[in-house]
Amino acid sequence: MWKWFAGAVAAVAMSALAVSGAQAAFKLDGEPKIAMLQLATVNDGGWSEALEYARAKTEEALGVEIAYTENVPEDNSEILRTIDLYVSRGYNVIIGTSWGYGDAFLEAATKYPEVAFVNCAGETNNSVNLESFYARSYQGWYLAGIVAGHLTQSKKIGSIGGYPLSVVNWDLNGFLRGAQSVDPAIEMVGVFVNTWYDPVKETQAAEALLEQGVDVLGSNMSTPGPHLSFQDQGKWSVGFQIDVSDQAPDAVATSMIYKWEAYLIPTISAIIDGTWEPGEWGWWEGIDTGLFDVDPIASWVPAAAVADVDAARAAMIAGTLDPFQGPLHRQDGTLAVAEGEVLSDDGLWGMTYFIQGAIGTMPAE
Repeated sequence: MWKWFAGAVAAVAMSALAVSGAQAAFKLDGEPKIAMLQLATVNDGGWSEALEYARAKTEEALGVEIAYTENVPEDNSEILRTIDLYVSRGYNVIIGTSWGYGDAFLEAATKYPEVAFVNCAGETNNSVNLESFYARSYQGWYLAGIVAGHLTQSKKIGSIGGYPLSVVNWDLNGFLRGAQSVDPAIEMVGVFVNTWYDPVKETQAAEALLEQGVDVLGSNMSTPGPHLSFQDQGKWSVGFQIDVSDQAPDAVATSMIYKWEAYLIPTISAIIDGTWEPGEWGWWEGIDTGLFDVDPIASWVPAAAVADVDAARAAMIAGTLDPFQGPLHRQDGTLAVAEGEVLSDDGLWGMTYFIQGAIGTMPAE
């Protein structure tokens, strides 16, 4: 996935040309037959499991069956082989689940113009029969940061991310920004483990953060190790993608969970109805859609934190609060967003820096 990122911006620019201008809605050829390609196992404890929940909810809501294949790696030949097999069996709606599927999905969409493709990826490829979708997840992490800001006693929180991609960086920065809304003096130690799933590396990173005085962790990963490490030390943590409170109930204050069915149900319904028009720049929406939230919040979290979360959520939905509204400074002190302005979408996708208050080095792309 990380190797693929270098060409993402160019791929977006080229694929946007394919969908520019007015176009008719995509018409499905025949009855819907749907399949999902999963990056990992459907019980991975995070990313794939959240998408599996959405698959099941979409089946139930629409009365359809959605076949799936697990452990499809971010390798174009493997992705295309799996797609070819499904299409040969009459499948005409294909759901992808990874940023690293972008190039292969564009190739498949060109090869099979009568098949609808959607890919949970963010800023990758789009075309007349392909739409990339993602979430403004930094909004949810801002809410999680509010919880962390109320819990921390050391005024030092921590974050573990996979790779320094924009979609990870804005989560970590959003987490810090939310905590700073409670207390501007709060700092965050941010680290990257250069993998999407590695129980050993994630646990080692958590233990290193504890040694640095971090008492609230925001884990942007999938394994339980970091939460258990913080629980063992009587500290707190925030989970990601699904509710992970059962992994470490004394530590997990809340989880920033995805509800991908908020996209899949209406989109697949539109594909079936013949009213689907893939967005030129894909689909990228916020907390107002019900796509994500912090849920549940543990009963032992202070009531003041819950009240602040509720107020911030309502303000974001109303459009009066943006996690990256100015003034916002980069870690080196340079101005990223002026007072009275908010970070643009281009600025979000180009977020290659930590914000002020972060401790740690942003790895070079």
